[in-house]
Amino acid sequence: MHKSIKLIFLFIICQVSAQQILPENERAQVVDEILEDRFNNLLPQLMDTTDIDMWIVISREYNEDPVIKTMLPATWLNARRRTILVFYRDKAKNTIEKLAVARYNVGKSIKSAWDKEKEPDQWKRLMQLITERNPKKIGLNFSKDHNIADGLDKTDYDEFIANLPKNYQSKVVSAEQLAVRWIETRTEREMAIYNQLVDITHDIIAEAFSEKVITPGVTTTTEVEWWMRQKVTDLGLETWFHPTVDVQRSKEELVSHLYSFSGRPDNEVIVPGDLVHCDFGITYLRLNTDCQELAYVLKPEEKSAPDFLINGLKDGNRVQDFLIANMIKGRTGNEILAKSLSDAKTAGLRPAIYTHPLGLYGHSAGTTIGMWDSQGGVMKDDGANYPLNPNTVYAIELNTTITIPEWNRDIRIMLEEAGFFGEDGFRYVNGRQTALLLIPRLKEHQGN
Repeated sequence: MHKSIKLIFLFIICQVSAQQILPENERAQVVDEILEDRFNNLLPQLMDTTDIDMWIVISREYNEDPVIKTMLPATWLNARRRTILVFYRDKAKNTIEKLAVARYNVGKSIKSAWDKEKEPDQWKRLMQLITERNPKKIGLNFSKDHNIADGLDKTDYDEFIANLPKNYQSKVVSAEQLAVRWIETRTEREMAIYNQLVDITHDIIAEAFSEKVITPGVTTTTEVEWWMRQKVTDLGLETWFHPTVDVQRSKEELVSHLYSFSGRPDNEVIVPGDLVHCDFGITYLRLNTDCQELAYVLKPEEKSAPDFLINGLKDGNRVQDFLIANMIKGRTGNEILAKSLSDAKTAGLRPAIYTHPLGLYGHSAGTTIGMWDSQGGVMKDDGANYPLNPNTVYAIELNTTITIPEWNRDIRIMLEEAGFFGEDGFRYVNGRQTALLLIPRLKEHQGN
């Protein structure tokens, strides 16, 4: 093929793959529009619900609070110097002030409230804003149980308390609930975007688990991992963790669950008869996906996966069904976990459930529904005793162990899909895997 024709062909392929993805300037516009909507419409509701009328978020450049990172405009990649944000909610007047004790406006929504020439001391200016508004409660980001809500560092906390007038110190409370609700709650527009994110994720997995990428007997698991990573980069996206690819096959024993994530051999050659598994996610428009899917490598004489693997995937889907049936508003993660495991075991399955919140972070804020190494419930909180709230997204992550007599061994059917829990119940964001991907895809051949 002539070089110029080949380049045009490759460009067309890239265009088809990337047509859903916005250029950087349009992404920034969408991010800022969503942020403005969240500040003006979502945040007042959350402050009322959590009974905090002043929320102060303090962070320094390159040591950002996880919350403040979700509040910065698209053109701010970090905080600047010491950035202090003050949100004041007057419920009676139905107003919310969004102020920055900083030298700059923080995007369109948060206006600078500090003139250093008039008041050189940043802390004194903050105290002026507090006393002028006389809040009932002052929420700060410290938390024992939610790491994402624990972003205030000791130095800034000590400085804040040292400067705060004595009569306000009893009003300081943890903003834990407010911070978690801010991180976990999805808006209507974010959910419209989320569908696209998961669609892109599914498309990349489908291409990775095809003859376009995998040549049985030649391609290794490590090569597929790096192909996925490169695909994300080529599309102008990011990933919040390195993809993993592993195989289960007839001649090996089932090992620890940890094998799929750490300690598995590199460069394992993928061969016919393998059950191939991946763990993969992307970051786009400040949202994250997390997905695990399965593929089967056809043997030369096969036109479909063996029935025992097809049925195994159905068992994995059944565990998903038990879990989502138990995702009920107000239940804690430990409660959901215990009931879901019990229901699945009663049905004759051997499940493990380790579902986590998903959204502005990959392992995000919300309730924790099990951990792979804590199937009896999470003893320390880690979010497991936090209630399930509506308008949240979860990575429905789990597995079921099945026995395969033909292989004389057990295997795990490991699955993960994004799901939305709303006021009307649960739905998958962009569907779920109900059929194994086949490598290679079957083709119809004409001839006598």
